[in-house]
Amino acid sequence: MENILVEQRKEVRSELSWPVSIWLPEANRFFTGRSINVSRGGAFITVPMTTPVRPGHEVEVNFPRTMSLAKQKGQYARIKIGKVVRVERTSMLSSGTIGIAVQFIS
Repeated sequence: MENILVEQRKEVRSELSWPVSIWLPEANRFFTGRSINVSRGGAFITVPMTTPVRPGHEVEVNFPRTMSLAKQKGQYARIKIGKVVRVERTSMLSSGTIGIAVQFIS
């Protein structure tokens, strides 16, 4: 049986490699990661393979700002709440990371 992926994105994604932190309530802690691409509706992020995340988990994604932007905006991070819609484990052995697709809900 052949697996066919259906594109579900509604927004255009932009490549953006940026450090992020993910708050995972189930683990009661933050995990550091890196964005791979971002859109208005979501992001694809890599995190350590030990991150206990599953599809359906609600997470808080913190995108830190540069010092000059933080002074301009009055906040040191852009925080988005999202739902994990996919977990990719294909890079576990090569890079020690997993990829998570997050759909923003606020």
